Amino acid sequence: MSRITFQKRQKEMKRLEKQRMKAERRAQKKLAKNSENEGQTETILGETVPAETMPDTMPADTMSVPAKSDPE
Repeated sequence: MSRITFQKRQKEMKRLEKQRMKAERRAQKKLAKNSENEGQTETILGETVPAETMPDTMPADTMSVPAKSDPE
C-alpha cells in the first residue's frame, strides 16, 4: 500500500517540476522577446532608423502626413 502512495508522490513531484520548467521557459522567452524588440528598427517617413537613434518624441510637423497637392 505504501508503494502506491510513494509512486503517487513521485508522479506529483515530477508534474510540479515540469510546471516550474515550463514557467521558467516562458519567462525566458518573454525576456528574449522584449530585448529583441528593443533593438529593432522602426520606419519614420519611409526611412528605416535604428531604434537607438529614435527620438523619444517626434516634432509635430513630422507626425502629420503631408496633404496631396493637386497639380496645376
